[in-house]
Amino acid sequence: MTHGQGSVPIFAVSIPEKNSRTVIYFDNNATTQIDPRVAEQLCEEYRSRRVNPSSQHAGGRQARKVVEDARERILVGLGARMRGMHSDSLIFTSGGTEANNLAIFGIAAMRPGSLVVSSIEHPSVLAAAERLGQLGRCVRYLPCDSSGRINPGPLKTWMQDGEQIALVSLMLANNETGVVQPLESVVEICKPHGIPVHCDAVQVLGKLPLSFENLGVDAMSVTAHKLHGPVGIGALLVRHGIAIEPILYGGFQQLGVRPGTENPALARGFAIATELACVELAERSHRMAERRKRLEDLLLRAHSSGVINGQESQRLPHTISIGFPGVDRQVLQLALDRVGVACGTGSACASGSSQPSHVLQAMGLSPEVIRGSIRISLSHETSEEEVFEGAARIVEVVERLRRLH
Repeated sequence: MTHGQGSVPIFAVSIPEKNSRTVIYFDNNATTQIDPRVAEQLCEEYRSRRVNPSSQHAGGRQARKVVEDARERILVGLGARMRGMHSDSLIFTSGGTEANNLAIFGIAAMRPGSLVVSSIEHPSVLAAAERLGQLGRCVRYLPCDSSGRINPGPLKTWMQDGEQIALVSLMLANNETGVVQPLESVVEICKPHGIPVHCDAVQVLGKLPLSFENLGVDAMSVTAHKLHGPVGIGALLVRHGIAIEPILYGGFQQLGVRPGTENPALARGFAIATELACVELAERSHRMAERRKRLEDLLLRAHSSGVINGQESQRLPHTISIGFPGVDRQVLQLALDRVGVACGTGSACASGSSQPSHVLQAMGLSPEVIRGSIRISLSHETSEEEVFEGAARIVEVVERLRRLH
């Protein structure tokens, strides 16, 4: 079995099986492992045997109280406006992908004009944009420079040319490189013209300070499993006055915008994970940034030809996109798995694809760097020992693959 032109057969790589070593988890951008404190509360809630929160009897009202309490706690953690006639709202979804789809299809359906996204968005945004294009909507793509930051300049040009824009959707930080995007500039361009801005903040919550009100966006996607919460629940935060067309039908829950029975246990788990992330944010962020730097230094010291993609930009404290020219990323990922290092080659939603990263291509990086790039994502749980041991295993595998190549 080979992986791409010029690749080394994976069975030719003589590397010990991973069951002989402790597994080091460097794939937290795909999902974080659930916090034991969250898991304990989740189990407690499931043991309560809640009934349907939409039911009118006493059991239903108790379940409803759990859901609404969780909603309020998440709104507080996200820095939303909660008082007065112009309070923001939070719509529970199954995760970040559904939240992104609800924002793009739901807001664009209520407004004429083009959809604007960046060339480095998560697949759940790009695929939704592509689908709208197939349905006849004009879709515009903001370009990205070699530092990993998008250029909002064309947005001004399109507006000056008289183009009507229905919605702009831009991630707050990239899920592959960790590069923080110039969202503030996009909001400044759009706000005077009444153009709504949606922000995918899935990778930012729990890593950097995040305030919905301060960002000035009109909708924001988040999800629980990226901050040590449960898989299966996310949310779309929506500013007061923003109309959204449902993409699901068949119920009246959540004002009919997202019908379906809410899960009290998942909602509570999401709320607890959000609160823990907010309370511990400074400590977590500092720890991740320190360990990311140490890991990068160790890898580059051993392989001077290695390239940190987006290194010159502000990045999330836990994300490393590193290229090893002369090595195939898919073979490297599989070989690392055999020595007990779990990492990614890009978005988890695109895993299994043999296509090169659309993010690194948009940055204009060399084919050799793109071909040899993997994504390493830490968490606040990543220990010093794991950083040193993980670096040693990665260096060992890269050296072996280069000799074989």
